[in-house]
Amino acid sequence: MSDVDVIVLGCGPAGMTAALAAHEAGASVALIERFDRVGGTGAVSGGVIWVADNPRQRAAGMEDSREEALAYFRSLDHGDLVDETLEAFVDSGPEALAFLEEAGALKVALLDGYPDYYLDRPGAKPEGGRALDHDLFALGELGEWAGRITAIEEPKPMMLRETPLGGGTGVVPPDELQRRMANNERGFGQAMIGRLLKACLDRGIEPILNVETHRLVKDGGRVTGIEGARGGEPYSLVARSAVIITTGGFEWDEDQRQTFLRGPMDAPASPPTARGEGLALAMESGAKLGNMTQGWWAPTLTVPDAPWPGGEERALPVLIERTVPHSLMVNRAGMRFCNEAANYSALAGAFHQFDPQTYDYPNLPAWLIFDENYIERYPIGPRLPGQPVPDWVTRADTPSELAATFGISADSLESTVTRFNTHADAGTDPDFARGTSAYDHFYGDRSREGAAVTLGKVERPPFYAVEIRMGLLGTNGGARTDAQARILGHDGEPIAGLYGAGNAIACPTGGIYAGAGGTLGPALTFGYIAGRSAARANA
Repeated sequence: MSDVDVIVLGCGPAGMTAALAAHEAGASVALIERFDRVGGTGAVSGGVIWVADNPRQRAAGMEDSREEALAYFRSLDHGDLVDETLEAFVDSGPEALAFLEEAGALKVALLDGYPDYYLDRPGAKPEGGRALDHDLFALGELGEWAGRITAIEEPKPMMLRETPLGGGTGVVPPDELQRRMANNERGFGQAMIGRLLKACLDRGIEPILNVETHRLVKDGGRVTGIEGARGGEPYSLVARSAVIITTGGFEWDEDQRQTFLRGPMDAPASPPTARGEGLALAMESGAKLGNMTQGWWAPTLTVPDAPWPGGEERALPVLIERTVPHSLMVNRAGMRFCNEAANYSALAGAFHQFDPQTYDYPNLPAWLIFDENYIERYPIGPRLPGQPVPDWVTRADTPSELAATFGISADSLESTVTRFNTHADAGTDPDFARGTSAYDHFYGDRSREGAAVTLGKVERPPFYAVEIRMGLLGTNGGARTDAQARILGHDGEPIAGLYGAGNAIACPTGGIYAGAGGTLGPALTFGYIAGRSAARANA
């Protein structure tokens, strides 16, 4: 391939956005992917994008502002935030979304009533508006590239806003569902990746797959290209202006995870492509690092009968399961330890609680306990209501018998269930305030009223349990950047010709997961900033 102006490493949401932004700014672009599929974690995600004061909010007449968004983040800050990059995200997010929609790379809509995660903080939006969902996308528009998206064999022919996850009923008329399947229409992250990929292909930006980038080439301190291998043969490419690293997080690399990540964490929900290769390249180039102990945390459950194609253990985020009625979560002592319906990222604090007396983490592992009422009405992992209960779900006739299968105190679990049921009957949770927040209600059963949306007795046998582990959706630490997405060296000065975006950099929102889409909002925004900045690097 001929030399190009800009090389983008990584073909996920941040990478494709960077490629589009650089191209539209007049640069020639090479979009490089380490694996044989594109999309990465974005392709298996819900695809929600969180951006304050976004174009859809404005069109709906919903009030929001820069000042409110910044106040919201700063009220949650525990020393992670850097003003320059936070303000760049808040200021450029609406512009990035408008750019992508104009380019045909996104088609989004409001998630009705989807609240921010921390509603007690200034600037939070309990009525929602900052979280955006994707319209359906027909994969046939991609031609032969339709089969090159991560996990594309798992059809998602619904929009998130139609499902219980997005506040919908989860019911699509059979004839409409059949039409979507026949037309290969997809929602969620698959729609996002499909549109981004189509926009790239329409501009002649065809991803170059299976390229292992071994090192960044420098000339006089400036990054000028890459060297590596493709198909067993040496591969190199010159970048006249810049290289942009958007290769995702490092959660699947055991060495980097042990070195940097706050733990414990042993069940990531991301694809096993997040191996920290971009982080290694940035470090070799002298990059300053930030936010390295943080992740987009989420409790997960593993699905033994559905591993990743390479055989790696697969874990799924636990969202609805711990929020709907007729379920509760207990630790090794058989006791509740948190508001089960709290937002998944903040819930990591409960799992990471350390007991200095026992020198251990008492809430890991944990177990989700539920009953037959739950099984009739609600999903558990990939299992939908009405389907057989999988073998990896443990069952017993009584809570005591269930406790015995996990080595939990039977008396403790019986006492916990009894106390929980008494409070569920009364419609209140004095122990952990489950059901008092608008967020608690969003993922609950909204066919009910009040706290009953999330509180319901666990009383009807048989009883069931699944082990809950500590996972994440991706790491969010990496190379530090400035507001122009330039990767900084140890001296705080930009490394000439090197840019970054997505989970490969220190997230501009630090460790704060502001609301649904809190990972993709910054990723797309800094992809946009990086692409535009890189295209002008030699101007």
